[in-house]
Amino acid sequence: MLKFLKGVVAGSGTGVKDLPYNIGEPYPSAWGSWVHYRGTSKDDGSPVSIFTLSGNNPQDGHLAAGRNGVKRLRTVRHPNILSFLHSTEAEAFDGAITKFTIYMVTEPVMPLSEKIKELGLKGTQRDEYYAWGLNQIAKAVSFLNNDCKLVHGNVCVASVVVTQTLDWKLHAFDVLSEFDGNNPAAAGPMLQYEWLVGAQYKPTELTKSDWTAIRRSPPWAIDSWGLGCLIYELFSGMKLSSTEDLRNTTSIPKSLLPDYQRLLSSQPSRRLNTSKLLENSEYFQNKLVDTIHFMEILNLKDSIEKDTFFRKLPNLAEQLPRQIVLRKLLPLLASALEFGSAAAPALSALLKMGLWLPPEDFSAKVLPTIVKLFASNDRAIRVGLLQHIDQYGESLSAHVVDEQVYPHVATGFSDTSAFLRELTLKSMLVLAPKLSQRTMSTSLLKYLSKLQVDEEPAIRTNTTILLGNIASHLNEGTRKRVLINAFTVRALRDSFPHARGAGIMALCATSSYYDMTEIATRILPSVVILTIDPDSDVRSKAFQAVDQFLQLLKQNYERVNSEDTPGTAGIGISSIPGNASLLGWAMSSLTLKGKPSEQAPVATANSSTTTLTSSASNPNLGAETATSTTMVHASSSNDLSEPPVPVSPTSTDGWGEIENGIHDDHETDKDGWDDIEPLEEPKPSPALANIQAAQKRPVSVSKPASQPKPAVTSLKPKTPLKAAKEDDDLWGAIAAPVPRSSSKPLNVKPAASSSVDADDPWAAIAAPAPTTSVKPLSAGRGRAKPTAPKLGAQRINRTSSGM
Repeated sequence: MLKFLKGVVAGSGTGVKDLPYNIGEPYPSAWGSWVHYRGTSKDDGSPVSIFTLSGNNPQDGHLAAGRNGVKRLRTVRHPNILSFLHSTEAEAFDGAITKFTIYMVTEPVMPLSEKIKELGLKGTQRDEYYAWGLNQIAKAVSFLNNDCKLVHGNVCVASVVVTQTLDWKLHAFDVLSEFDGNNPAAAGPMLQYEWLVGAQYKPTELTKSDWTAIRRSPPWAIDSWGLGCLIYELFSGMKLSSTEDLRNTTSIPKSLLPDYQRLLSSQPSRRLNTSKLLENSEYFQNKLVDTIHFMEILNLKDSIEKDTFFRKLPNLAEQLPRQIVLRKLLPLLASALEFGSAAAPALSALLKMGLWLPPEDFSAKVLPTIVKLFASNDRAIRVGLLQHIDQYGESLSAHVVDEQVYPHVATGFSDTSAFLRELTLKSMLVLAPKLSQRTMSTSLLKYLSKLQVDEEPAIRTNTTILLGNIASHLNEGTRKRVLINAFTVRALRDSFPHARGAGIMALCATSSYYDMTEIATRILPSVVILTIDPDSDVRSKAFQAVDQFLQLLKQNYERVNSEDTPGTAGIGISSIPGNASLLGWAMSSLTLKGKPSEQAPVATANSSTTTLTSSASNPNLGAETATSTTMVHASSSNDLSEPPVPVSPTSTDGWGEIENGIHDDHETDKDGWDDIEPLEEPKPSPALANIQAAQKRPVSVSKPASQPKPAVTSLKPKTPLKAAKEDDDLWGAIAAPVPRSSSKPLNVKPAASSSVDADDPWAAIAAPAPTTSVKPLSAGRGRAKPTAPKLGAQRINRTSSGM
């Protein structure tokens, strides 16, 4: 018989040496004669609990009851009953004495009395937690009594343990036995090991060993009495010493008192069934119990209920016990999000709860769920992740960002939603510093090249700002190839004033990356044009930038003259502290309502007023970087005195074929700016073009409006220009475009004919006279309205068909 019991109890090992767990320090208390130890697994180091029971005689009653408890715990499974993992029985010899020990391994738990001391809850939070714990124990007792027809026989504080998620679980099954009340032939004790139960926990019929009365009673009679003892010990904070102590109800909550008295009824048949306790008692109706219950049956709720619940959860979590929120609610919420049963608003609650965790716990419990959520196709989840990226972005490792996060985030660059594209762009302020150089040069810069010609002006503006912020994370070769082209060829010629202002500030903030030749020949000529920009804020920034770059050139000149630095080219001068950083720009929203297809300075009477708000977070930037709130007012008439703004960057403006698309082949080193020809002859800004045209327009007799004005050919430069490659044409960035004609392409430079005249040093870059065949400044890629037909008689040139 003993061998049979050993076979039932034994696990994978035959002795303590074969126990695959390490035994640690014991807890101060445990049920009965058991000793409760902390333990860890030898395989992965995961925590466990190890219970041991020792005796000198293998037929000792305590060991026999212990074997019964191990067998019962191994076969009974319920969410509110302690989970069994492993067991074994070993013999140890101490001189002439043989010691027999039972080892039972379970999930990691702590005695309830110790956990209550550790939490130290008071007032309402204590009552809410007790209500949740009693709810769980009542479910376990109801399962044993009503579903399994088993009697636990010793429900008290010592028989309850608490898991790492603060759930209460029932154990101590040594006395557990079947209820045989329906068997008329049954005789003798129903509970074989009832002598292990203290007299203070026994109801009257069990104290008298009246087994006939016990068998006539309902199955829950004994355990309902034990549940009453548990309630008394919880709220009194003292261990029950005698049955008479149960009459002291001063510490019992008023809402629970009627049910407490029914549980301890002197008549077994009138004692309250634990299942009815859960249904009827108003004590269990509180915020904590309702919240956890909702989370546990989340799959049964519809989308409206989920959305309402998760929107209230962040504020509700602040009112619940903090430890319970972090150990119980947070894992439930993370699991629900990971498996798709939670709605998008749950992400805000998850991140808010995560902020209450220490950094190491946040990385272990919250970050894995967030990384998995980036693969979600739910647009609302993606928006939530990007909106709150500043809360967790710094905790992500560079490897995780480069390999797992960025590939999913990058899909937002080409999303059809402008809002999602802008959020994706702004998220790069946090993620880009963690990307590898290969990912930045082969992928990120390609997407930014496309976004810099996006149809949304706010996205174009923030792209320029982002480039200025991540410039320090680019290698030197990439900076040389990208920055100037991105800021001067595109940003400074954008039709949106804020985009031009951002380009100027980006140039100033990245001035330390340019040598003196680039500043003098490429940056200053592009910035000087904007000193006559129609927008006053752009003009102000342009003058400040000119002053800054001239100061850098002057410093370099002084250093060269003093022979402190032997050379001019390749000397990088650090930027002025006032423009040393662009951090924070991209985090201000410039999103416009609608898609502005025509970026004209004057709006029609039907156009809506648009508000643009931008705030800089860097206080050192001062007036140069802080963009105040700007209102674009609607007007019913055109302001003829204001020159038109430059055309949209998405139109063909003579700057060559700018690579706008995103290529699938990411193995190349092209990043979207390689095909830009920044040194070709571009269109001048509208104001400068008007001035040049007025200076070169000859005095002639006016002709009818219907007659086309012939091109003036006598205003060509008197002196020839030296032939040079496009890369050597340092003034190409501000040279006026040649007149378009049917015999020459747009990008062909005019041929030079004679030497430079000393009396006219500007003749080499003088603009030719405007002709009627030149494409209007507002012409774009099909965005401008067609030109209205001219009134009056028109001359029609017809040619014969050759018949």
